[in-house]
Amino acid sequence: MTKIAVVQTTSGIDPARNAAALAAAIEEAGANGAEMVFTPEMSGVLDRDRARAAQSIVREGEDQVLVAVREAATRAGVWVQLGSLALRRHDARYANRSFVIDSQGNIRARYDKMHLFDVDLPSGESWRESAAYAAGDRPVLAATPLGRMGLSICYDMRFPDLYRALSDNGAAILSVPASFTRPTGAAHWHVLLRARAIEAACYVVAAAQSGVHEDGRATFGHSLVVDPWGEVLLDMGEGAGIGYAEIDPDMQREVRARVPALQHRRVIPAPMVIG
Repeated sequence: MTKIAVVQTTSGIDPARNAAALAAAIEEAGANGAEMVFTPEMSGVLDRDRARAAQSIVREGEDQVLVAVREAATRAGVWVQLGSLALRRHDARYANRSFVIDSQGNIRARYDKMHLFDVDLPSGESWRESAAYAAGDRPVLAATPLGRMGLSICYDMRFPDLYRALSDNGAAILSVPASFTRPTGAAHWHVLLRARAIEAACYVVAAAQSGVHEDGRATFGHSLVVDPWGEVLLDMGEGAGIGYAEIDPDMQREVRARVPALQHRRVIPAPMVIG
């Protein structure tokens, strides 16, 4: 059994304040026995005012939140799955980038969000992630103390082919950091994450943003840990905080033996269209 910690945040528009809060949470989680800590999407700055946010979005090597998290991981002696940061690429676009950081502060893996959220909601909210961000072009698996981890971010969870690729290539755990809106969260958050866990026979860890943020948006919260049978081991509800759960590799092996669906997967050809 391996103890993990999930950090649920209400990130604001000030990277320095967000960095300090993350570092404190990582060190607290380490002191409480966690071996790996998970943080939400956009842990560094959450600001829908793109002109204002642009002042805080820098190249990876200059990002103060990434520096603070790497230093906190080293002090606490824990691994960190840093859900994501908004970072400036070599061109004029941004990346929504996730990191796996080891207990010495080394970056072990990076993943850029592949599916970008462009939508007009009945609530009147409109999101155009692709207006500023460039999509990643490949899935990523990282070796961690929990086993091989498949990385994804928020809207990716609606695309099961991504998780099939990850589980076909040995994922034992799936990380799904998010900043989910309240209407879609209430409707789909739990059912989608439980489905991803069941179909991949993997643990799913989904650290989420929660609450009303400085930029006026409201996020759903309910950071989850789901086991390979689809049972919810942790639901953090609303509000910022740290939650804990246990990951059991033996349980995963038992589930995969009981329902060996991964062994029965087939390459599906294009359907025959009749009529």
